[in-house]
Amino acid sequence: MERVVPDRLWELFERVVPAAPVRPQGGGRRRYGDRNVLAAILFVATSGCTWRQTPEAFGPSWSTVYRRFVEWSQARVWAKLHRLILDELGAQGSLDWSRCAIDTVNMRAPQRGDLTGPNPVDRGKKGSKIHLLTDRSGLPLSIGISAANTHDSLGLEPLVRGIPPIRSRRGPRRRRPTKLHADKGYDYDHLRQWLRSRRITPRIARKGVDSSARLGRHRWTVERTVSWLGGVRRLHRRYERKADHFLAFAGIAAIRICYGRLPRGYTAR
Repeated sequence: MERVVPDRLWELFERVVPAAPVRPQGGGRRRYGDRNVLAAILFVATSGCTWRQTPEAFGPSWSTVYRRFVEWSQARVWAKLHRLILDELGAQGSLDWSRCAIDTVNMRAPQRGDLTGPNPVDRGKKGSKIHLLTDRSGLPLSIGISAANTHDSLGLEPLVRGIPPIRSRRGPRRRRPTKLHADKGYDYDHLRQWLRSRRITPRIARKGVDSSARLGRHRWTVERTVSWLGGVRRLHRRYERKADHFLAFAGIAAIRICYGRLPRGYTAR
């Protein structure tokens, strides 16, 4: 299990996972440890297999793994773990707030479900969209989902508001980038005004003015992060009918990316 769930990741996870329910003495089956279940969930996320294909080597049955995934998703464990890792990165000065960037990626949703819609760039097939905001180096700070037919620009304000207050090496917590880069899909005056009202300098490409070469000078990092999401194969297509479950897998992808940036030898504080 240590290979799938390293000790330092487990130490962080223990801070955010809800306490196990107290069972009456002598009743019910033995509850499998959270670390085994977490390892199984991460395997499902990264391999892209179905819940029923969860290997027996992890210990708990697939139904136990799925049930615990639902419980933890409802308790927002993945969002809390993502924020905790961002706190550790921020305290070490590993986050660069000078130039953040925003982007989206579409995923097919053959099972349909909540927050799905006809994808205008995929012949109208049902799909969902992942919205992502990263720091200058490509670390995801905020993530969200919507139906595939939702305009990219509608995700900007929720993503910026969704940046949690993150620890800094010096001074108070921070949740506001200095500049925000976006492509021409966000070219609206009301978005520029809204960003300026929050003391964020908009760097949004203007239709018919800014070239693609200039556009990509600072946005390539978020595009690279979008490709990194592919490390969680359950995001290649959306099989979850419930939006919260799909968002949970997107959160796991963000956790993997941010956790991978923690320095070797790091121990949770």
